[in-house]
Amino acid sequence: MPDWETLTSNTRLELIRVGEQVLTVGARVRLCPKRRADAFDLMLEGRTAVIEGIEQDMEDRVYVAVVVDDDPGRDLGADRKPAHRFFYAPDEVELLPAMGAPLE
Repeated sequence: MPDWETLTSNTRLELIRVGEQVLTVGARVRLCPKRRADAFDLMLEGRTAVIEGIEQDMEDRVYVAVVVDDDPGRDLGADRKPAHRFFYAPDEVELLPAMGAPLE
């Protein structure tokens, strides 16, 4: 009998490097979906978000879990509840300057 908890758990990562960017939990990003997997990709394109988690699945694919800044239910996303936490490939988010940091 399979161990379902092991099969459904992802490895949580602290950071990931994407080209020159280093994405970390808590970093602010702009959403730039490339795969157009569903309607949310169109609706959320260009929105800003905070990285809630970086996860690696059993097939070694890495996903960036984000909570969208202007989502009225963003506190639910921060609590890892469904429908308020969105997953993107690392190359589908653009790192934004830290709050108060000068724009380059």
